[in-house]
Amino acid sequence: MKINRSWEPAYAGATTFLKVPLVLEPSELAGADVVVMGAPVDDFVTYRPGARFGPRAIRTAYDGGSDPEMPHMDLGIDPFEVLTIFDHGDAEVVPGDGRAGHAAIGRMVDGILDAGAIPIVLGGDHSISYPDISAVAARYPSGGLAVVQFDTHADTATENWGVKESHGTPFRRLVDEGLIRGSRLVQIGLRGYWPYKEEFDWARAEGVRWHRMEEVIDRGIDAVIDDVLTDIEGAEAVWLSVDIDVLDPGFAPGTGTPEPGGMNTRELLRAVRRLALARGMAGMDVVEVSPPYDHADITAMAANRVVLEALSALALNRRGGPPMPQEPLA
Repeated sequence: MKINRSWEPAYAGATTFLKVPLVLEPSELAGADVVVMGAPVDDFVTYRPGARFGPRAIRTAYDGGSDPEMPHMDLGIDPFEVLTIFDHGDAEVVPGDGRAGHAAIGRMVDGILDAGAIPIVLGGDHSISYPDISAVAARYPSGGLAVVQFDTHADTATENWGVKESHGTPFRRLVDEGLIRGSRLVQIGLRGYWPYKEEFDWARAEGVRWHRMEEVIDRGIDAVIDDVLTDIEGAEAVWLSVDIDVLDPGFAPGTGTPEPGGMNTRELLRAVRRLALARGMAGMDVVEVSPPYDHADITAMAANRVVLEALSALALNRRGGPPMPQEPLA
């Protein structure tokens, strides 16, 4: 069933990403370039819950109340004019049963991939990266999928308090289970007081690359992204995983495990745009937006803009040609 109520004001009607058409039946996703879906799971958080409310908050963080229209000033393109974008609703998660939620997320991503579209998954805590990346990695059995992870935390623990599905473990599981190669995992923005030395030792042994926040500060985000593009050179496809806590809490207070000293929103948006422009993407997830701790939708809006940057870059790649920035009149 396809529902499009884009004529309604921003505060009314179906809750979809910028009021793109809501398409509930997988059979009706044919022809889509990009499909947005929600993964409202936070059963595996280790500190503050609330990310289950993230998908709705990200969808409605900005809504002009009309047909989707968001021309990118610097790229000179409106992704909604170039790409066919649907919202597939939320995975059929089961409250209190995170494992069932993960299975539902994986099934929904599989359906999007079967339709030939790029999935954009709105979380949810970071544990959802295990089912969504697993579904995509299965399409690259030779290990050709690279993952670029923006995050404060490496999320490479073996378990948290005995729970291997925790939001602190997905990337360790993906590598240890052979779903992605360690040499295809690149992390940006790590800082603070975790992970511990033994986890970095594991990462070195597996070939994981990382760029700590100190490096971003010292060298600048453009130099870091130049290196990341070298890190993932040769990969068949790229998945972007954006934990909103990579941002400093001043820019993203609404998250479960904030850590002072992070990136600013401008740096994150530029980094996502550059990566998507240079490599396209097999998909992305944006996770750990926790509305109960947000203020004035600051965090949800940042996540919303992360998605828009990726969409705009994909649209420019689809159209071809260089960006067309708006220059001042002579």
